[in-house]
Amino acid sequence: MSLVTLAPKSAFGTPGTLPAARLAAAGLVAAVVVGALTATGSGRLVLLGAIGLAMGLALYHAAFGFSHGYRVFLAEGRTAHVRAQILMLAAAVLLFLPALALGEVLGRPVRGFVFPLGLGVVIGAFAFGIGMQIAGGCVSGTLYTAGGGSLRMWITLASAVAGATLAALASPLWEGLPQWPAVSLPAMLGLGPALLLHAALFAGAYAGLAALERRRTGGVESIGGRGRWLTGPWPYAWAALALAVLNFATLVVAGRPWGVTQAFALWGSKAVEAAGLADPVFWAFWEEPTRVEALMRPLAADATTIMNLAVMAGALVAALLAGRFAPSLRMPVGAVLGSVAGGLLIGAGAIVATGCNISAFFSGIASGSLHGWLWIAAALPGAWLGVKIRPLFGLT
Repeated sequence: MSLVTLAPKSAFGTPGTLPAARLAAAGLVAAVVVGALTATGSGRLVLLGAIGLAMGLALYHAAFGFSHGYRVFLAEGRTAHVRAQILMLAAAVLLFLPALALGEVLGRPVRGFVFPLGLGVVIGAFAFGIGMQIAGGCVSGTLYTAGGGSLRMWITLASAVAGATLAALASPLWEGLPQWPAVSLPAMLGLGPALLLHAALFAGAYAGLAALERRRTGGVESIGGRGRWLTGPWPYAWAALALAVLNFATLVVAGRPWGVTQAFALWGSKAVEAAGLADPVFWAFWEEPTRVEALMRPLAADATTIMNLAVMAGALVAALLAGRFAPSLRMPVGAVLGSVAGGLLIGAGAIVATGCNISAFFSGIASGSLHGWLWIAAALPGAWLGVKIRPLFGLT
């Protein structure tokens, strides 16, 4: 995700204060969303929509960074964003692994995202890493910044949908890439040893990053501190813990963790079908039973679609509460081109890698899957290359 920079003032007042007009506007948006969710007639979708709203609020108020976080880490040695991600992962693993070992929560069956290892994960994650740097955000970052008023990120979002759809169309070219069976660390090691291994990895990574930042910058930026719940900003730690709890809530309600990008392929496939350009039901990608089921039902019944839209709405609510909803059409040509190219890469890369920074990295590692670690190992070199490419688009 990228650090969102919006205008310091909007038509709804000054940041840091909460006049009645801003509160009313935010309340109206939330009420419309809740009404639309209720109209689905599904209590499950209402709950998932509420979780998405809360995710959007947390992401926006903390400007919770993946793409920006990796960029400042690689270029400047500042690690606060990355250390916040480690806190998020640690909290999620602590919540997820015991529940997944039981196979149910509150009587509801749950499953993690444990997917095969393979060359597709490496290639897709590497492409995703490049794309999120030149696009200005990863998929969740694209959702919350677009919802918060960034028109450039709407271009990134449209391009990511196009990229995911093209990857789905071209699935015969990449689905045959070499791969190896999925590896669940709790299944292989046992629950206790898996928890201890994760604790050691997270503690070592956190300490190492803090030492690196101290050596390169002379200090270590805190990820905690005080914040304002309604108007923001939030410390990174608040969002990290909130996202871990909200992802676990998604696991309980949906029966599986938070995911984002399969909905992009779904949106694009339905769009080309509606336009009469193709019949995606005959694409090899959609022949898999759970995928074709999603393709055949209305978008209003798709849980991932509902959550994606709710994340955007939650970010809009947060931007209104913060007084920072101020869309601008002033976009340099290079930034627009970066959004298009980067969006295509993150959309296609996420489909080829069977996930993005959310479903593969966050939810995969939270599920104890080794493929989540392979994803980030491939995405980081891609991010490094993306940082080097950014100046070609006039991006700093």
